[in-house]
Amino acid sequence: MTDGTSHPLALETLATWEPVLRLLRDGSPSARRSGHVARHSWSLGLRRPPLPRPGRAARSAGIRAEAEAVEPVRGALVEAGIDGVSFVADLAENGSAVLHLLWPGPGVEYGVRGAYPGALVLVEGALPEPWRRLPDPAPGAVVAPSASPAELARMLRERVPGAGAGTTEAEVAAAGARLGRALPGELAVLYRVIGAARGGDAARRVAERAAPVLGCELLPLDGMYVADAAAREAGWEWGATAAVVTGPDARVQGLAGSPGWLVFGEADGDRLAVDLTPGPRGHLGQVVRLDHEQVVGAELVADSLTDLVAGRHREERRTRRGELSPVVARVDAKGLPHVDAAADPALEVLTIGLRDGAPMSLAALVGLPRLRTLTAYPGTLADPLEAGRLTGLEFLRLGVAEWRALLDAGAVPPTLAAAAVETHGAPDPLAVAALADELLALRGRPPVRRTVIEG
Repeated sequence: MTDGTSHPLALETLATWEPVLRLLRDGSPSARRSGHVARHSWSLGLRRPPLPRPGRAARSAGIRAEAEAVEPVRGALVEAGIDGVSFVADLAENGSAVLHLLWPGPGVEYGVRGAYPGALVLVEGALPEPWRRLPDPAPGAVVAPSASPAELARMLRERVPGAGAGTTEAEVAAAGARLGRALPGELAVLYRVIGAARGGDAARRVAERAAPVLGCELLPLDGMYVADAAAREAGWEWGATAAVVTGPDARVQGLAGSPGWLVFGEADGDRLAVDLTPGPRGHLGQVVRLDHEQVVGAELVADSLTDLVAGRHREERRTRRGELSPVVARVDAKGLPHVDAAADPALEVLTIGLRDGAPMSLAALVGLPRLRTLTAYPGTLADPLEAGRLTGLEFLRLGVAEWRALLDAGAVPPTLAAAAVETHGAPDPLAVAALADELLALRGRPPVRRTVIEG
């Protein structure tokens, strides 16, 4: 039985899931189990032996058994072109099973917490605030004193055998037209001298020789792109809790993306870009690294491409999350002691985690002009309805009981662009999915997709 949504039959058949169900049943003839399977990962909610050496072989065998069990499902996901699927399995003593499959859809992002849905996108196409943030103007920014297209060309020809016959001026100009701005002098010289790996075997060998000199693999000229916010994917659960903070002494703006970040190279999954929108103390054309494990910000690598090739690297330590106060704050056993301590006109993101003491009031947050994200663990709020008084929220994550109170009172903040259910304490995944449907229905968004298989 299905929800009417078209999915390839392989994912909707008991045969595909039977190895997983057998593994889940092992040692527990009657139980409810839940988890998720994705193309490159899975979580079946099974206990694994601990890491110390005596249990290492058993742990390895357990992981292999899980990998073999999920392989048919992962293959079906690839065939279907779907990133992942969550499941809830009700296993009966007589050997029967009821399998509930929960699919991300237009209103639900793919979750990373077992069988629970990800963020609920209540407004179609809505993006977290950091992804809407444009660079601050830097009218006084100039190129670094070290920047020298002529010196850069000389060093490249000297250090990269075969360099010198790269792309033409016309090709460089065409690339600039495609990107919407002319390539700055040093970047144009880099491609004029080195060229691109797509120009044949000789050009490819030159590009390979250039990699150690540049510290990255040079992208082909037609592979260069602008690392604006759209090029840096992040779901609401990550993006809504991030913040753009650029200090007065920063060399790099702490953005999710910028129309002035021109990506020319890749290294270990990270991207190297020429920065044309530097921070207050940065230089036009400085080289920055976009860490693939970070959702906002970039790291300074060199003041210029000339410095990069010369090995004169620069470092500017990234602003750590704990240093974002008062823009980002956390109230819990290791953070701030109370909500009142976090209340500040600059506060954008507040997380209320586990702590000793009575549940807290949100009254001190009412009227804060920039507060846009609130997440609170179950049981930490004295009155969940106070969340409805926070008139600027665009993202809210609460526990099941807290959402229930807001829904029953008709007090869900109308400004929300996205929401999520906090699942600390492991609530019933099907109950969470039903609650998600209620929140989506408030804005006329499609419900969580479901498929039920019995056998």
